[in-house]
Order: sequence, then structure tokens, then C-alpha cells
Amino acid sequence: MQLAVTRLQFDLASFDDQRLVGLARHRDEGAIRVLVQRHNRRLFRVARSVVRDDAEAEDIVQETYVRAFTNLDRFRGDAQLSTWLTRIALNEALGRVRRRRPMAELTELDAGVVSNEGCLVMFPSSLMPAGPETEAARSQIRQILEHAVDRLPDLFRVVFILRDVEGLSVEETALHLSIKPETVKTRLHRARRLMRATIEERLSAAFGDLFPFDGARCAHMADRVVERLRHERPVERHPG
Repeated sequence: MQLAVTRLQFDLASFDDQRLVGLARHRDEGAIRVLVQRHNRRLFRVARSVVRDDAEAEDIVQETYVRAFTNLDRFRGDAQLSTWLTRIALNEALGRVRRRRPMAELTELDAGVVSNEGCLVMFPSSLMPAGPETEAARSQIRQILEHAVDRLPDLFRVVFILRDVEGLSVEETALHLSIKPETVKTRLHRARRLMRATIEERLSAAFGDLFPFDGARCAHMADRVVERLRHERPVERHPG
């Protein structure tokens, strides 16, 4: 029985969204589960980019699915399912933000943009097997990047998530946000400049701690030098 369920789930995972939607219209649980798993990450990232809170973003994603699956008759298939779901998630997230505070206008955001030119700072990834130290380093890098993303103005943050994190094209991002492609390019450029400034500010404070040679390491070196000197023969000086 378990094998049959697993087999069914595997078969459903090979279906495209359109076919799964057809099954989901009839409340097919397997199809719904596959669709949720397929779109979870993007919806969470989009919602998180607006509300900047993991718990609320998760709640938004859940609300998005509930609204979508109870209103599938309204989905005509003119756009991709991912686009439709993203719009629902964005509307829910933006609605919550507006209830807390007014959304900043683009002109207000422009005034606060730093003038630094340049691209986003990229961190190298290791091809070595992940160990405790590697995982700790990755965690620290992720925290730095998430901090920088959280500091982006709302309009820039959503574009950055869709383009640089989710990897959508300019046209796809414009379609998701109902804005012009030129606007996507402008906001992404400014988002990258702000990200660079934030990351550099965060990292520059740690530059003074690079390559430390103190504590036990320093004491050990002193011990080694003293020990070596004890066994060295004095240098004989010959009269000139």
C-alpha cells in the first residue's frame, strides 16, 4: 500500500502545473501536495522580502494556498500558475504592510540611495564536503546576506529576491510585479548598490581581526622559540 502511494506521488511529480491544476480542481490531495512543494520556496521568499519576518511570511504562504485552491475556477491559465500564486502572495503581504504603515514611494526611496557604484559582493562557495566549520562559515555568510536584504527598501527588496535569488528574467519579474522592464532594471541596479554598501559596512568592522596571532597561538610560538634557543649552540666569533 505504501509503495502504491509513493508511486502515485512520483508520477504526479512528473506532471506539469496545468495537469496538476486540473486534478486540484477536484480536490486531489496528491496534486495539491505536489503543487505546494513545487512553489513553496518562491512564495516564501517573496513574502519574506516584503514583511521581513519568517513566521508571518509562512502564514502568508499558507493563506496564499488556501485562497488559490479555493478559487481555482478563477485561474484561467492565461498566465503561469507560479505568476498567479506570486501575485496572490504579494497582494497578501503588501496588504499586511499597508495596514501597518504606508508604502514608501519610489521618489522617497531614491533620495536615500547611496552613490556607490559597483556590483553585488559575491562569496565563493566551497566544493569540499561540508563539515562543522564549513557549515558555520556558510551560516555566517547567509546571516550577512539576509541582513543586507532586510535593509533594502521594500520596492527594491522584492525585485532583488525575484531576480537575483529566484533567478527570474527581467520580463518575468516585470510581469509578476505589474511594472515595466525598465523599472525592474533600475530597481535591481539600486538594490545591488545598497547590498554592496551594507555588506562592506558589515565586513569592514571585522577587517582588524583578520589573521589573528594571539592567545594560546602566540604563547605557543614563544615556547617554541625559547625551546629552540636552548638547543642552539652559541655562535662562535672569530677575530677579524
